[in-house]
This record gives sequence, structure tokens and C-alpha cells, in this order.
Amino acid sequence: MADSVQDELGADRSLLVVDDDEVFLKRLARALERRGFEPVTAPSVAMGKALASANPPAYAVIDLRLEDGNGLDVVEVLRARRPDSRIVVLTGYGAIATAVAAVKIGATDYLSKPADADDVVNALLGRGEGALPEPPENPMSADRVRWEHIQRVYEQCDRNVSETARRLSMHRRTLQRILAKRSPR
Repeated sequence: MADSVQDELGADRSLLVVDDDEVFLKRLARALERRGFEPVTAPSVAMGKALASANPPAYAVIDLRLEDGNGLDVVEVLRARRPDSRIVVLTGYGAIATAVAAVKIGATDYLSKPADADDVVNALLGRGEGALPEPPENPMSADRVRWEHIQRVYEQCDRNVSETARRLSMHRRTLQRILAKRSPR
């Protein structure tokens, strides 16, 4: 696989990896280096933005939630400095809303953790674009999807129960009972 990856990379093999998990950052950088990339790492949004501004890479793998901010800030800087860069956003907090936001800002792809180096390489190189992803082995239940939606609207309304109930066309007391329960599996 490594030979075919090196053939697809082209002349510019520069790669920026931004993640605040030091062990994961080093391991991913090493794995991508073995596949032909030339990685530079950053453990924070501030350092990621600085590296993206100074020397914008051809490829980037950026964690969404970092200790000092949002990885999408790095995506914006990189996209402004190098529009042709292929950017993959990684996150342990996968949700449709964040995936849409990442792609709107300029990410090429969006992967949920845990993702292995082969998944990252496939996303960076655009392999399988347009193909439907495999269905999940353990999909969320309908109750869990409903609960997630209610929680998202509740947060968007700054935890205002009355406003959330109005937006969801739901009685306020019913909403309060739902919010008081634990999340379904």
C-alpha cells in the first residue's frame, strides 16, 4: 500500500497534524511518515494556526476539539493560505452538525475517532469519494437520535426550557421530564 500512496501524493508531501493528545499525535505522524508524507505536528490551535500561516501544507489532519480552542480555526487559516490543501477533520465527538460545519469551512473530509492511519490516508487522498460509507455496526436507536436532537436544540437555546419546548412544538413539562432522564442507549 505504501508504494501506491507515494505515487498518489505528488511532489508536495507536506502534512500538518494538529491534536492535543500527544501520544496519538506522535503515533499518527509516524504512521503517515511511513506512508510517504512529510509531517509537522502541532499540539494546539495557536501553534497549528502559526504553522499553517508560515508554511501552508498540501495536506492536514486536524482534531476538532483542542484544549485551547476549535480546530476549525486552523482549517480556516489553512484554507485562506492554501485553497488546494486537502484537510481532514478528526473528532471523538462526531455529530452531523459539526461534520457539516467542517465541510462548509473547507475540510475535505471528516472522520470520527478512532480512525486508523489507513482511514486517514484514504480520506486525504480522496479515495472512495462519492461512495456510500459502510453502515455502522451499532447504529444509534431512534430514541437516542431523538434525545440527541432535543439536547442540541436545548443547547442552542442556551438551556432555556421554555424556548426549547416552543421550538420543538412540545409541552414544557414533557420536555422537562425528558431532560431529567438519562440518555437512552
